[in-house]
Amino acid sequence: MKTTILVDNGASSIKLGVADGSEVDAKTIFNAIVRSKGDKTTYVGDEIRQCHDFSSLHYRLPFEKGYLVDWDAEKAIWDSLFNTNFLGVDPTNSSLLITEPYFNLPNIQDTYDQFIFEEYEFQAYHRCTPASLIPHGSLYAEPALPTPECMLVIDAGFSFTHVVPIMNGAIVWNAVKRVDVGGKLLTNHLKELVSFRQWNMMDETYIINDVKEQCCYVSQNFKKDLDICRENPRRNSIVQEYILPDYSANRLGRIRKPDEPVEDSYQILYMENERFSVPEILFHPDDIGLEQSGLATTIAHSISLLPEDLQGMFWANIGLIGGSSKFPGFRERLLSELRTLAPVDCGVDIFQSQEPILEAYHAAHAFSRTPQFTQCLVTRAEYQEMGSNACRRKFRDWRSTDTAEPKAKEVTKNKSTARLREEDSGGDEATPSKRTRAKGKAVASVPSSTRRK
Repeated sequence: MKTTILVDNGASSIKLGVADGSEVDAKTIFNAIVRSKGDKTTYVGDEIRQCHDFSSLHYRLPFEKGYLVDWDAEKAIWDSLFNTNFLGVDPTNSSLLITEPYFNLPNIQDTYDQFIFEEYEFQAYHRCTPASLIPHGSLYAEPALPTPECMLVIDAGFSFTHVVPIMNGAIVWNAVKRVDVGGKLLTNHLKELVSFRQWNMMDETYIINDVKEQCCYVSQNFKKDLDICRENPRRNSIVQEYILPDYSANRLGRIRKPDEPVEDSYQILYMENERFSVPEILFHPDDIGLEQSGLATTIAHSISLLPEDLQGMFWANIGLIGGSSKFPGFRERLLSELRTLAPVDCGVDIFQSQEPILEAYHAAHAFSRTPQFTQCLVTRAEYQEMGSNACRRKFRDWRSTDTAEPKAKEVTKNKSTARLREEDSGGDEATPSKRTRAKGKAVASVPSSTRRK
């Protein structure tokens, strides 16, 4: 049996592993080529672990605005991963399960196929979105209960936050919605705030991202927290002091403890209302001029597009994945806002993963062990015979839904046109059998209580 390599190819990080191994064996790889100004060295993917000076890093990201566009950079990263030295697996004798962005463009999908089969020569592969794997995972697992047939997955990723409804294991694409706020935007916004108010950190993306992950939280009462910061700046229950790293002394950045003495060499970054005003953008994008609804309103809109008799099931099965869902207070704030938007007779429940960044990988690991997985694979022989058409036929995505609806409408239209032509050709001289059927229909439509006896 062939070995299966699992790759959750995110815009920020790649989660990588082998299906035959344990779920905990997943490797998280930095999906970027980084140039260190301090070390004067270029690091590709996992090589960033060898870096000693993270100040003024220059990033080359394969993903831009949620889509894979720099294939030279991605190939350099994949070359370091898809080899026998890194995973101990030969790609030419293996299958691959890899994730792709939501609403991925056709020409980008074709490039995926070319790289997988022509560059790395995998025997077979399956390509899908992260949310489509979640029904196979344990996010919604409850004792003595099956996986729900209707669920709503919130994927708070690096570039965007997607609201993805899933019914019977398939994504309902016409109800998928996107909020143009992700981890990258939040980090960049925090950089601007800190650079304007305190230290110039515009070139310190790595450090500010660490500040965001350690200090930021989602406020349950934004106005109240803002008033606390205004009354007594730098001396209140919200403010935190972040000690900036000193790589020359091999000292990493950290939050200063309450009783820790301040040395003269310390550079202190005071995190006040930035702690909660940055994640607040997820719930109010208009705070920074984005003309979009917040996450809670977007979820309500997505559910309103689903079948009315099933909407209650979606309200009761909302799941959170993605790095931005790790903010403390994220689930509680979202739950309180959704309860005000949900119908009175609908219960709202949110399932949160303990490892939201790895949740899609864990679900892929479970999916690769099911009999259904082998049926979803496109083999190298099929690709050599049909090209990317083989992948388009087997991989369900947003285009297959869009193309199916016009075809169905066209078939219905053709049938109606043929029926009209048939009636027109008969004119007034209808055949006896047609008159009988027409008369029978008219009689059948009259209630029995009103018929003459």
